This record gives sequence, C-alpha cells and structure tokens, in this order.
Amino acid sequence: LPIVVKAFEMEIIPANRIVAQIGETLILTCNTTGCASPSFSWRTQMDNPLGGTVNNHRTYSTLTMNPVSIVNSHDYLCTVICGEREKKEKSIKVELYSFPSDPIIEISPSLVAGEPATVICKVPDVYPSHRLEVLLKKEEHVLYEKNFYEDDSTNTESKTVTYPFNLAAEDIGKEITCVAKLPIEDMDFEPKERVATRKLNANFGPQNTIITASPGNSPMEGDPLKLTCVTESNPPPQIVWRKHLADESIQHLIENNVLSIPHARFTDSGLYICEVINLATNKIEKATVDIFIQGAPNIAELSVEPHSTVREGENVSIQCSAESNPPPKIILRRKSDSADTGPYSEGRILLLPFVTSLDGGDYECVAENNFLLLFVAKSFLAFLFFSIPPQNITVLVYLSENVKEGENITITCSTYSNPPSQMVLKKVDQEKEIILPLVNGTFVLYNVTKNDTGRYLLDVFNEVGNNIKMIEIAVVGRLEKPDQMIALIVAFSSVAAIAVPVVAILIYVSRKAKINGSYSLVKALRLKV
Repeated sequence: LPIVVKAFEMEIIPANRIVAQIGETLILTCNTTGCASPSFSWRTQMDNPLGGTVNNHRTYSTLTMNPVSIVNSHDYLCTVICGEREKKEKSIKVELYSFPSDPIIEISPSLVAGEPATVICKVPDVYPSHRLEVLLKKEEHVLYEKNFYEDDSTNTESKTVTYPFNLAAEDIGKEITCVAKLPIEDMDFEPKERVATRKLNANFGPQNTIITASPGNSPMEGDPLKLTCVTESNPPPQIVWRKHLADESIQHLIENNVLSIPHARFTDSGLYICEVINLATNKIEKATVDIFIQGAPNIAELSVEPHSTVREGENVSIQCSAESNPPPKIILRRKSDSADTGPYSEGRILLLPFVTSLDGGDYECVAENNFLLLFVAKSFLAFLFFSIPPQNITVLVYLSENVKEGENITITCSTYSNPPSQMVLKKVDQEKEIILPLVNGTFVLYNVTKNDTGRYLLDVFNEVGNNIKMIEIAVVGRLEKPDQMIALIVAFSSVAAIAVPVVAILIYVSRKAKINGSYSLVKALRLKV
C-alpha cells in the first residue's frame, strides 16, 4: 500500500477572535499536524510584551495569561517552522471587557423620613466604561439615568451614580433598583446587564401618636378597660405609660403599647400619658387621654373620731368617704332622726361638739348621684356609744335597814352607766373587810343577828368610773316568843275551843321557821313546842 503523508498544517484554538474578561485566565493554543518536530514562537502584532507564559510541547504550544489584564488586549501571532523551509503563521485577536459583579447600592446618610438623603449606585471594575449605562428606579418608576459615553478610561474602573431625594413615610418598604448595562453587541459575553435592589427602610417618627380607649373614655365601674397607644415609627419605638396622680406626681405604669385594666375602679380615673421614644431618630412624642370611670356611689369608709365609744362632753367627728362618677352628694345623719331633727350634715364631716347621751345612736352616710338618671343611695352606719360612769344609783333594802334578829335582808341596786356596772357589797369591820356575794343582781343576808349590825359600802363601778353608797343596818331585839303568841290567839274566842290550839300551833310553827331563815314547813314541824 502507498504511504500517505499528511501536509503540514497549524491552527490556533480558539480561532481568529476571543472575548476574555479581565481578571480571568485565558489559554491560547497553537497546534500543528504533519510536522514531526515543529518550532513555535509567539508575539504580538505590535511587538508589545506578551503578558503571558509560553509552554512548548511536541506538537503544540500554549500561551497562558493568568490573570488576563489590560495589556493582553492585542492581536497575537503564532509562528510554526517545520524543517528548514516550511513556515506558517496565524493570528488571534484578544478582546477584553470587565463586568464582574452586580452593582452596590448605598444610602448616605442613614435614611430619616423627611430629611435629604443620597442613593449611591456603584458599579465595580467595569471596562470599557464608555459603554456603561446605569438606571435608577423606585419600584417601576425611573428616578435617574446616566451613560458614560465620553469616558476615556483605559483600564477597569468603578463607576458611581448618585441621586439625592427626600424620603417620605409612604416610601418605606419600597425597592430601589440599580440596573447596570454593558451593551457591546459585537462582543459575545454574558451577562451584559446586572441588577441590584434594596428596600427603603428609613428611620422616622414617632409621629401621629394617638390613644384609643375601649370600650370608651367613660367605662362603667367593674368593666374592663383597654388603652392602646398607636404611632408611626421606624424602627419600632419604646413606649412608656404614665398617669397623673391627684398630688400632681406622675406614676410609672408599664412599657407596652397596650395598657389593660381588667376591672376598672373609680381610682383608675385620671389623665393617662403614652410616651413614645425612637432611639434612632432621638425623637419623643406624647399622647394623652382622660379616663372617667362611671358608676353608682361607693362608700369607702365611715369613721368616728376619736373613736366610736366616747364620754360625755367630748367632741366627736363622724367622717364619710365616698366615690363615684359623677361625684356623689353625701349626707351624714342619725338614722333614727327625721329629716328636720337631730344631727345632720350635707358634706363629708359631721361635727358633734360636747356630746351627751342624747347624741348616741346609729349614724348613716348616704351617698347619691344621678348616674344615668337613676337615683342611687348607699349608706353605712357608724355606732356612737357613750362611756358613762355609774350614776343615778338607787339602793333598796327589804325589809328595812332596821330588822330583828332572825329576819332576812335583801339589798338591790339600780344604776345608769355604759358599759354596764359591776357591784361589790362590803361590810366595814375593825378587824377585816367582809365581801358579800352577789347572786342574780341581789345581795341577801339570811337570819341576821346583832353581829350583822354595822356599816356596809356598796361599790358600783365600770371601766369609766365608780360610785359608792353607804348603808347602815341595825339588828334590834328578837321575834316574840311562841307561847306569848299562843296566849293572844287563845284569847280571841272561846267558841272554837278545838280550832284555836291548832291555829296557834300553825302560827308558832311559821314563826319558828322564819327565825331559822327557812320557810320549810317540814323542818318547822320538827321543833318542840
């Protein structure tokens, strides 16, 4: 078979023209066929530096540019010599661009609503910059366009577009878009358009701060009350609730936008303050609301000063504290009195100077208002007692203070006092003091003798004071003899001869029983006649 010899050929890969991005790696390959020992050389058309590294192999040679830079923007020529006579050359055009990353959006200074700011769109390391086009948009609305046709930069540069504007509160959350284009039609590379977006998040407020009250500014006592502080602010603000107190001081409540009172009371009425603080804008705004808790009167306290138990002659003050909305009318009076008589006051204090026992009794506080055209009255009672020492003492001695031996003496005592009195009966004796027992409110001396004669002291006392009465008791003589009594009885009649002795005996027996301090007929019959 005949031997086929391949003709000497060469090629450059890639062929003719290549587009490379500055900063990347580019390898040009010069390849041969039909030559056993080719010789390779590389040069630029204008004999500029290669800007790369040549590596020769047996049948091919490479020119590596790592990284590609602006100095590599040339026509490169590869020359191959095969033997002594054959020489071939081919060229390749290297075209460069740089469009490595998306734009960067900056806002300077930090956005504050209503204040001027600048949007900056930066396109980094672009080449050729005279072909660059930049577009700024807010949502779909075009804010600004710019091209750099007159730019004569010969290397990569970062190009910047600025746009001043005033941010409105309604712009918050909208997108700012920067579109950068490098529309070189005769250069095959992608992407030729890069986009960056950023949401507007300006600091603003607080502003338009209000307080809403649910169910309203004048809820019923006992109903739930919710106060909500509503404001416009970015970033979210710090909210502090405060309340004006009656003494002009301010009470700190909570740090929340909602203040809840589960069961409203009259004391919850007042001026509430919502203070809104934006730490980013360093601004403070306040809103206030007046709350009136409505309802029937509530009597909080009814008191007696200095105390409910007093002595005659003291000054007494009866005070009533009641609350309601609208404010109540307060009446202080004694419950037992009619409207035209007795102590009475249309106010919170009823003064009773130099009280007497006639001022005692139950006092009431009546609080009334016309809430919702409904007459409502509530009353509490104050008890006014008088501490009175024993007085108007009356002592009764039965049979009398002069008795005969063998009889019984009963001593009773009545007095007027408060609190109730106690009584002690003592016999004053030279040697010792004898205290007699009190039985059911009565002192009883049984079968008195002459030894019971003497002076007795009746001490009537309570915690306020005491009163002493003196009693003189004299025991004289003895009861008549039984035989004398029988003789008198016999003299009455001679007709009833049989009945008289019986009657006389009965009288004798009864006399004898009385002398012994007992009315027991059985015991009396045991006596000898």
